[in-house]
Amino acid sequence: MKKVFLESHNAKNLASGFGIFNYELMKAFARIHPLDLELTLNLKKIKPFKKEFGDKFKYNRYTPIQRQSWWGVLGKYDVWHCMNQNIRIEPLSKPSKYILTIHDVNFAENLNDPKNKQRHKRFLEKLNRADEITYISEYARNQTQAYFNVPNLTERIIYNGNPITEMLDTSGFQPEVPVDKPYFYSIGDFLPKKNFESLVQMMKEIPEYNLIISGSNQKPYGDKIRSLITELKLEKQVFLTGRVSEKGKQYFMKNSTAFLFPSIGEGFGLPPIEAMRFGKPVFLSNLASLPEIGGEIAYYWENFEAEYMKETLFQKLNEFEKQKETYITKLKERAARFNWDDAAKSYLDSYRN
Repeated sequence: MKKVFLESHNAKNLASGFGIFNYELMKAFARIHPLDLELTLNLKKIKPFKKEFGDKFKYNRYTPIQRQSWWGVLGKYDVWHCMNQNIRIEPLSKPSKYILTIHDVNFAENLNDPKNKQRHKRFLEKLNRADEITYISEYARNQTQAYFNVPNLTERIIYNGNPITEMLDTSGFQPEVPVDKPYFYSIGDFLPKKNFESLVQMMKEIPEYNLIISGSNQKPYGDKIRSLITELKLEKQVFLTGRVSEKGKQYFMKNSTAFLFPSIGEGFGLPPIEAMRFGKPVFLSNLASLPEIGGEIAYYWENFEAEYMKETLFQKLNEFEKQKETYITKLKERAARFNWDDAAKSYLDSYRN
């Protein structure tokens, strides 16, 4: 039986894209339960995952010392799957094959940042180690090839699935922010690439609507957004929820007027396809992977000037309302194209090959 190690310690943080990626793949692998492969998960807290998945996986305990180059993970594996390009953890013994999944290489766009220099160095080492590269989007592949000389090896694009696989009953959810007037919704880790300030600036032009943004609004970008809200006197119009539960996220998406996601650096972008699952009009930037993920059914901003964003928003909302049922059907069809079981089967094929 072929032994496969999944470097999956990011599964602990389901508020991040990496965490969702790891966890949703685990669930899909467990549903498929391949009997010809022994899959080992690397996790800080094994107990809750073992309770959920039982003996469908082997388990290795993650400790921070694994991040040190002189330590690594013990054990001999046929396949090592490095599940994102930023991971510091590597095998102590060379596996037979090494698969690298690339979500984005945004760090390569600013090597003046010392942290990005470190990521760049680690990434070059991973490229030289890899036997196969999987990308989560065509954009991720093009971006990687633009900044790096990718070795002559197997490359595959495996799209992520939609994290919303079950529609929850949100009737009992009690939001901690006002929902007594129409609102737009967005969600994501508070990082500069999310470009939330463009939405806040736009909202000063739209007093009849609120804006609700969920996500871990940590420093320093969270402080920047909070300061902008105060500066523009939008405290009674723009609300930050912090992290929300799955039920909370579904509640806000389901009851919003539209989902807004002006990110400028997404390797994939999970929230837009989540919103599409509810048939909500989705407004995206026309940058990075978002046109690839949103396709023809999403609406796009070409710049982030507040008045332009407002005009585009309401012009397209008017268009949406005129053929609402048709648009809702197409949005749900688009969301259904992204399936974690399909993604998992592709990764399993890579392990077997």
